[in-house]
Amino acid sequence: MQRKQLFIVGGSILVLLALYFLGDFTSKKVPNKPAQGGETHMAEPGSTVEAIDFQSYLKEAEQKLTPDNQSRLSTLKDASQKDAGVLPLKDLAEFWESQKDLNAAAFYYKKAAFLENTEKSITFAGNLLLAVMQKTEQPAIRKWQAQEAVECFNKALSFNPENPDTKIALATCYTEGTGETMKGVTLLREVTQKDSNNISANIILGKLAIQSGQLDKAIKRFELVLSLRPDNTEAMYFLAEAYKNKGNKEKAIALFEQCKKLVNHPEFTKEIDNYIKTFK
Repeated sequence: MQRKQLFIVGGSILVLLALYFLGDFTSKKVPNKPAQGGETHMAEPGSTVEAIDFQSYLKEAEQKLTPDNQSRLSTLKDASQKDAGVLPLKDLAEFWESQKDLNAAAFYYKKAAFLENTEKSITFAGNLLLAVMQKTEQPAIRKWQAQEAVECFNKALSFNPENPDTKIALATCYTEGTGETMKGVTLLREVTQKDSNNISANIILGKLAIQSGQLDKAIKRFELVLSLRPDNTEAMYFLAEAYKNKGNKEKAIALFEQCKKLVNHPEFTKEIDNYIKTFK
């Protein structure tokens, strides 16, 4: 590892980041059955969830380490106290990454990034937290991850206020993590006002339209995405969901089948087949 490059990290984190940056739907579970009125149960907002006390989380994680790793961690912490620079924080982040605790790793990568104070390093830390958040199911941890990522992306926007990717990432934190949906929608609309064909912004707005029962708006956005990128399986999947909720089962099934072929994954195929049976 080249120690001067904060943004280069180990394989496990890169995999998570790749899942975020690729964007296309590859292995998501199908949503729950729709509630009455055709509204789909999407991810629940985090507005009423209290974030974890991260210092308590970290202390508990330290207590679970083997004696050898506790000793190693103690040495790294001592080094970070003697040298208040970026590299000791990176060492702590890499230690926790080796222990497969990406929350602790992200915490230290963020601290290092803010100390380095560049748009690139801070954006990296935010993207890491967002990628981990999107793989987390525990609401309290997810809320903490989102809040930490929000700090990163807001800071990154202070360097480059009009960066659409940063705005979309921040919007995702609001809509999927903190429960501040309207803040996210405002940012996404800022992006689409400047670039009406922005793929990521339209997909997120389309999902939110499904969640709020605005199916025609959702269909319009997903069809726009597919007109630009016909193989975008995420847009295809949620377009199918929108048509299903609208009552057009034939169109929905055709899209689900097409999506299934493009994804070409046995587990996804099985879930789609079972899902179709619930409304066919």
